[in-house]
Amino acid sequence: MKLELRNITKRFGTLVANDSISLTLKPGEILSLLGENGAGKSTLMNVLYGLLQPDEGQILIDDKEQKFAGPGDAMAAGIGMVHQHFMLIPVFTVAENVVLGHEPTGKAGNLDLNAARKLVKEISDRFGFDIDPDAKIQDLPVGAQQRVEIIKSLARDAKILVLDEPTAVLTPQETDELMAIMRDLSKNGTSIIFITHKLREVQQVADRIIVIRQGKVVSEVSPKSTAGELASLMVGREVDLDTKKKAAKVGAETLVVKDLTVLDDRNQQMVNGISFSVHDGEILAIAGVQGNGQTELAEAILGLRKIHSGSIQVAGQDLTKSNVRQVLEAGVGYIPEDRKKDGLVGQFTIAENLMLDGSFGKPFANGMQIDFAKRDEIAEKLIKDFDIRTPSADTLAKQLSGGNQQKVVVAREMSRDLRVLIASQPTRGVDVGSIEFIHEQIVASRDAGKTVVIISTELDEVLALADRIAVMYRGRIVGIVDAKTTREKLGKMMAGIAA
Repeated sequence: MKLELRNITKRFGTLVANDSISLTLKPGEILSLLGENGAGKSTLMNVLYGLLQPDEGQILIDDKEQKFAGPGDAMAAGIGMVHQHFMLIPVFTVAENVVLGHEPTGKAGNLDLNAARKLVKEISDRFGFDIDPDAKIQDLPVGAQQRVEIIKSLARDAKILVLDEPTAVLTPQETDELMAIMRDLSKNGTSIIFITHKLREVQQVADRIIVIRQGKVVSEVSPKSTAGELASLMVGREVDLDTKKKAAKVGAETLVVKDLTVLDDRNQQMVNGISFSVHDGEILAIAGVQGNGQTELAEAILGLRKIHSGSIQVAGQDLTKSNVRQVLEAGVGYIPEDRKKDGLVGQFTIAENLMLDGSFGKPFANGMQIDFAKRDEIAEKLIKDFDIRTPSADTLAKQLSGGNQQKVVVAREMSRDLRVLIASQPTRGVDVGSIEFIHEQIVASRDAGKTVVIISTELDEVLALADRIAVMYRGRIVGIVDAKTTREKLGKMMAGIAA
């Protein structure tokens, strides 16, 4: 089945998310759409899948124009989509999820589960998925859940499969398995659109690569292109992908976490009795697939989440029962994983955001009075030092690009007098050029003798920054290893196999 998109344009108010994008997908081809978060990749695929209506342009399948009022129309035309966040019902079995919405029925009109099981087994056997039709989704690892999503699409006779950031929740081994599955599907005639921002993956599996930047197609290139070439196309300038880092000069033990247990909002145990320590002048990276307790750990250290049991100390000071302000005053800085929700106030100016952590004391305030001249002076300096691209310090934070919003958060936290820096997903959703800069700042913070903890699901980032790596799985630390550990070993640890 041949797919063609002609001059697809999609606007959201004054924002042009897709600007006259055209592409073709050949039968049995793996086409990668490469671009940073916010480049317009997912918007384009949501138009293709009928979730959004284009303002201009055409969708053609086998040279016939299509009009998709919703996903049902797209599925009927042979298009399947596996979303980044799976659309599965945890308490249902694999078979029940696969046939949901188009259930096979027997003579009496009842659900024919045997037919559903048979369908799952046929597809699973054909592609070597090794999926039990009667297994409940909640009992399956994430990689297997993703295979169920693919089976769902194939069960509806999808000839074109869209995979939207499919490796975001996978271990390295599960990622390799997915790549093998994609190649098998391609050999059997299924066309695949693979959306990602990870250079290693497109080089590994794509037949062709289309690079999208700021809503436009900027280039079509071969997967034989180097990572540097691809990165430059994504951001529009030369990028150095190698993080420069000298050997760590490790000092005193500063952050000590002992027997820590933390519950989530539903009173489920998310951090289960973990212990670790970090020294001045080193970076400890906490790796793992998202959802294994990393978020709750960071929130507990910052005083954002109540500690069920255990203790946290910074430079000998017990912060176990401290509130957020007390933790900040103890010299802890925090780059949150969601900058828009937890890192910035969008309606505040850059200058106002840069003083958020320090508005209760010097240098920003004298007693109850804000020193506006000092605030503006500091803001101008940080904008320059941290290369924040903005017309002025009075620009609202919400008007900045994602990368520049992240730089505001990084500048605020790293300009404080810190003992410990906690950086959770510090480069999520930023362009390759901003990643390069933020990594440099994190390493500089470590070289200045600060204690640094990076929480990241990006294995490349972990390996680039870490002096030591702690891997979390289901709320526990399965091992702490040095940064020379292989990707394969880290992948096994991320799947719960102890070091």
